[in-house]
Amino acid sequence: MPRRDAVGPGQASAGRPRAGTVGRLTDRGAAAVEAALVFPILLLLIFGIVDFGRMLNAQMNATEAAQQGARIASFGDRPDARVREIAGDGARVDAVVCPIAASAGRTAEVTVTYPFAFVTPMGAIARVFGADGPGGTVELTGHGVMPCS
Repeated sequence: MPRRDAVGPGQASAGRPRAGTVGRLTDRGAAAVEAALVFPILLLLIFGIVDFGRMLNAQMNATEAAQQGARIASFGDRPDARVREIAGDGARVDAVVCPIAASAGRTAEVTVTYPFAFVTPMGAIARVFGADGPGGTVELTGHGVMPCS
């Protein structure tokens, strides 16, 4: 029986590469390097999508709270409790409430300011673009106006 030499992967016989594999042998590790370059960009994109969605939701809540607060203030009541119920406990409320016998043309105005905090590392990046506070806190503002009833 003839002696058989141990043959490694990509080799036709001991010491000679198999036909068509020379290029593959020089590309070893290229996928790992490409993944290492693309992975941080992919994570940044995912973090941005998550925090942008959260920020958009918080902005819509602040605007809705201001509109609901203006509706309540147009009847002469203080809107603080309802605004905080919608926007959250951290919301700051500035309201101009209609007097009981309001004249025509007067309006009730409510401004809601809500501090938004990032949950992903995007806060550190947002700080570079003008966000302030720890973790890149951003102030979101909603404004509502309603004619006095």
